[in-house]
Amino acid sequence: MYTKCGRVSEAARMFNVMPVKNLITWNAMIAGYTLEGNGERALLLFRQMQGMGEVPDEYTITSTLKACSGLGAIRQGSQIHSSLITKGFLCSVRTMIAGALVDLYVKCSHLTEAQRIFDQIKQKNLVSWNALILGYAQECNLLQAMDLFRQLRVSIHHQVDGFVLSSLMGVFADFALVEQGKQMHAFTIKIPSGLDISVTNSIMDMYLKCGLTDEAEKLFNETPVRNVISWTIMITGYGKHGLGRKSIRLFHQMQSEDIEPDGVTYLAVLSACSHSGLVEECQEYFSRLCHDRRIKRNVEHYACMVDLLGRAGRLKEAKNLIDSMPLKPNVGILQTLLSACKVHGDLEIGREVGETLLRLDGDNPVNYVMLSNIYAEAGYWKECERLRKLFKMKGLKKEAGRSWVEIDKEVHFFYNRDETHPLTENSSKVEGNGTENKI
Repeated sequence: MYTKCGRVSEAARMFNVMPVKNLITWNAMIAGYTLEGNGERALLLFRQMQGMGEVPDEYTITSTLKACSGLGAIRQGSQIHSSLITKGFLCSVRTMIAGALVDLYVKCSHLTEAQRIFDQIKQKNLVSWNALILGYAQECNLLQAMDLFRQLRVSIHHQVDGFVLSSLMGVFADFALVEQGKQMHAFTIKIPSGLDISVTNSIMDMYLKCGLTDEAEKLFNETPVRNVISWTIMITGYGKHGLGRKSIRLFHQMQSEDIEPDGVTYLAVLSACSHSGLVEECQEYFSRLCHDRRIKRNVEHYACMVDLLGRAGRLKEAKNLIDSMPLKPNVGILQTLLSACKVHGDLEIGREVGETLLRLDGDNPVNYVMLSNIYAEAGYWKECERLRKLFKMKGLKKEAGRSWVEIDKEVHFFYNRDETHPLTENSSKVEGNGTENKI
């Protein structure tokens, strides 16, 4: 009861004073720690129960594998898998264990092993399908992900659920794959799970991230039941496209319809004001947030104000805000201020913030590059050279930006001057008639 209600500490106290523990007792505690996100403790209990001669069952193994997934503990998970094989556990008939193994290998980016186990399962459940589809999508293998999705669609045993629909739509949104997103939208109209509010929200988010604000607005207006996430997605989308006034109007409309904004909604409207340079409006909403005791402020809210003041060149105000806030500043908010110092050429504040960043996040190449550029633009070449030497001495490398292009439903990634793609040579050849070969 305690573990299922999330009160694991109370459960642990009872567990520790029990004179006799059986398998159900151990399973309850391992599952409780796993659900709480305390994978280390779950694995420790798993080892203790075996040391006391208790033989784990299917439920023990499933919970422990989930703990490994949450930790990204591929070594421990592989050891459990090997032990199962040695003891003759047939994953093909034990659907719960097989699903947990697929999820483990997917989350640890071992997709070949995940696929191998998936292929062995005689009765696949939706958890296994979803895990593998999203695993391929997140590893940028959209061709394989969509092939699995088509197999799931024609499966007579399962209906595509809202989770996989909204998750795939999120992948399309992140890569701005609007054609696939539109096709998925058309598909959701035909099935019951397409009516889930989570699916509708994902579709709106996809349209906004692809720059199709009119389509997102049309879907939003046609949605009969909207939750706070729906409103927040639209406010965020308008803000990212520089439509700060629209974000503000929607924020007011949301409140007039008795939908209470949460911390994420406030973050969305603050960010929208920041992107559109609406200083007074941003300060007003930030003041409201500070006086609303129901919502907990976090560093990201302050970062929006720092970004706003930084864009406006009010760097001292931004620095004072960071110094006076009741929360400990993180790397992100300091990088926001340092970036503003670079834009406005403020060496004094830039040096102070930059040196703080190097102490807090000394292995991040971005910090060295930004501070070095500030010194270079101010003509402080010795300081600039000192940072570059430190950068090289630590063996740091700045991660290169990359782009991608979709050709025949396959996404190809490349870097600047990248010639590693097997079709690069074909793309640069020119026929005698002056027409370029197309890949």
